[in-house]
Amino acid sequence: MPRTTTVESPGCPPLRALTFDALGLVKVIEAHDGQNGGAAKMVERWGEPDSSKCVLAISMLDREADPLVGIARTCGSVEVISAVNGDLRVHIPDLCQAAATPEDDTIIGLHLFQKHQSDSPSRSCTLLTCTTKGHATIESVEFGRAVADFVRDSSPTVWNVCGSGNILCSKVDESENYALFGGKGVEVNVWDLQKCVKTWTAKSPPKNSLGIFTPTWFTSATFLSKDDHRKFVAGTNSHQVRLYDIAAQRRPVMSIDFRETPIKAVSEDIDGHTIYIGNGSGDLASIDMRTGKLLGCFIGKCSGSIRSVVRHPELPVIASCGLDSYLRIWDIESRQLLSAVFLKQHLTGVIFDSHFRNGANIFGCCAAFTPVPVSAPVAQVANTVDIADVEAFPPKRKKVSKEERGSKKVKSKRSNKKLKGEED
Repeated sequence: MPRTTTVESPGCPPLRALTFDALGLVKVIEAHDGQNGGAAKMVERWGEPDSSKCVLAISMLDREADPLVGIARTCGSVEVISAVNGDLRVHIPDLCQAAATPEDDTIIGLHLFQKHQSDSPSRSCTLLTCTTKGHATIESVEFGRAVADFVRDSSPTVWNVCGSGNILCSKVDESENYALFGGKGVEVNVWDLQKCVKTWTAKSPPKNSLGIFTPTWFTSATFLSKDDHRKFVAGTNSHQVRLYDIAAQRRPVMSIDFRETPIKAVSEDIDGHTIYIGNGSGDLASIDMRTGKLLGCFIGKCSGSIRSVVRHPELPVIASCGLDSYLRIWDIESRQLLSAVFLKQHLTGVIFDSHFRNGANIFGCCAAFTPVPVSAPVAQVANTVDIADVEAFPPKRKKVSKEERGSKKVKSKRSNKKLKGEED
């Protein structure tokens, strides 16, 4: 087991986040104003560790009363739980009935619809799922008094979003009228969810100046603006970030190369033009998609592949997590690390609870929060990290010139002769 020590970080404003990992666990992370200097820490753990229940996709029905979280697992099941206390509302064990085994066609995309949902507790939910082979389904589920007593839609909407290849990413826009899908061997395409009709398909970029064609391999995607479904951003396995505009053309309007490893996570900002990207080597950065300019990388490199990046709906922070088992909270202005929590398992996703209140108005807490400048030393709250990341290098020895070495030898010889004479 590696040695650990404590490093200091400025702490973050009051917030609540849920993380999901490779063993199927859900962990609740909270930061409270005035407690431990604003350090984020794990307060609850839901579920038992089981590698067959690895979380592949998540979606949150974010509302004031009775918020729900949808979880798609490797075993082919979908669960809907309460985001407040983790109570299981419904468990659908065999959603992928078309596959011989769940591993043949896992659920890679999941979305809980907000439409027609009020803030009052509801006994039903509508969800969209998509598998790696492109089988998409929209169905409603009514909750029963017991977890097993649920009623599924007798006539769900089912269609295929691709004829070949593997779907690796999907996203539903803010209006919940359109969804995009993409993957390995599957160009990004947009579907009208009301009619289940494909409205647009991307076209592969041309060969480069050397005549080399880059195979289609999309790893992540998101809509750029909440008000416009026509613009979206997609990350590729060839470390590119591409901007598409349905109203302009089928090929990318802009393509940006970022480092040398695949883009693993893409998230949009609430301003409608900034995105946050994380790659397979732990680099996290922000890009202005109006100009294609790299705004900067976040300070403090992650030590593993980033698998999820999410922007808080109200606070000026983002969260990232991945294979290094850390949940990290970052300030979007200074791009400085505010807090880090070690959660032991490989993390696959994170979401924020935007309705979390710390016994006070969240905007007041945010206004009182001032991030530490980038030049300031990182530290004020203890978090656990590997000691190799923070141990200082041993001080270098001062170089001694030849003349000094010679004079020292002469002095030592004289002192030895003097001592001999005294002994005689």
